[in-house]
Amino acid sequence: MPVIRSADSRRSTTPNGVMTTLASPTQGGATQAVWRVDMPAGNSGPYHAADGEQVWTFLTGGATVELDGETVGVEAGDTVVMPADVGRRMHASTESGFTAIVVAPAGCEVYNPGGVTAADACDLAPKGTDRLLPPWTR
Repeated sequence: MPVIRSADSRRSTTPNGVMTTLASPTQGGATQAVWRVDMPAGNSGPYHAADGEQVWTFLTGGATVELDGETVGVEAGDTVVMPADVGRRMHASTESGFTAIVVAPAGCEVYNPGGVTAADACDLAPKGTDRLLPPWTR
């Protein structure tokens, strides 16, 4: 029985937040990637898309979610189902930031819709038409 202890969880830090891998193909042999996102108050992730569905459940704080041209506010206890191949961006509440748990298919890659790299994309974000497997999902 694979057990991933908290101390053994893989943490990836970006300018936008910290992603903690809870389970993945290389962490516990899971067929789903499960990670925790801790985004400080006022931070925003880059605009991007994923080639697999993602389910985000917000545990603390709040955020504004841009998804497929719509914008919605979410708070602790809310869940957002993000279909594959739809542009998205997260903006943490300026007062509280947020913590969320995310589940996606193993091997889910992220990319820039239309091949345009966001001006505020960090080094871990895809560039141009590249697709990449984020470290927290490996």
